Amino acid sequence: MRRNDLGEFEEVVLLAVAALSPKAYSVVIAEDLERETGQTVSTGAVHAALQRLETKGYLTSRLGEATAERGGRRKRLFTTTALGGRVLSEVQAVRNRLWERIAPQTILKWS
Repeated sequence: MRRNDLGEFEEVVLLAVAALSPKAYSVVIAEDLERETGQTVSTGAVHAALQRLETKGYLTSRLGEATAERGGRRKRLFTTTALGGRVLSEVQAVRNRLWERIAPQTILKWS
């Protein structure tokens, strides 16, 4: 596997951005991940991951319109770049190959 410097939390944040786009911002991403994982996810951790992913070139961001509900502040909205999409595809392919190597009876033992 090619090294892509994508940690597990960054991977799920990147997946959430792809799923929520074009309305992906830190609060909505944290709420989505909490709903999906059943675990508490802080917006601060999401924000830090978003910054790292943007630095790596996997995401881009832009400021949305100001809203009254946010006291006139603007949301920073994130979208996945082509590079981010390729990295997600690579990670998915690796995971799929590994899952395919596990015998179905082994999976049944885990249930």
